[in-house]
Amino acid sequence: MATNRSRRLRKKLCVDEFQELGFELNLEFKDGLTTEEVDSFLDQFLIQAMEANGLDFVGGEDFGLVCLAERGSVSEEQRAAAEAWLKSRSELAVVEVSPLQDAWYPDKPISAAV
Repeated sequence: MATNRSRRLRKKLCVDEFQELGFELNLEFKDGLTTEEVDSFLDQFLIQAMEANGLDFVGGEDFGLVCLAERGSVSEEQRAAAEAWLKSRSELAVVEVSPLQDAWYPDKPISAAV
């Protein structure tokens, strides 16, 4: 694909100055949790960690991508707040939160324009 793109196309493709950042989550629940306990955790996670920080979560109950609920990038403060919330929960045995990365093209480095 051409590298000399119009501003409109760069925005549509979410590249260069329109790059959007997010982060990945890997969660492992403690053994012995019931389905109801996992569901309750997920409900609280979506309300208290995601919605409260203006974030959205896409994925399953143990892996997913977190991005901004509207167009734009997740800030390091939002990422840290979500990580702190997850690490404070007794239902989880393992919490892995990736550094910020390109939400649309994860293998692409973060541009200086973001």
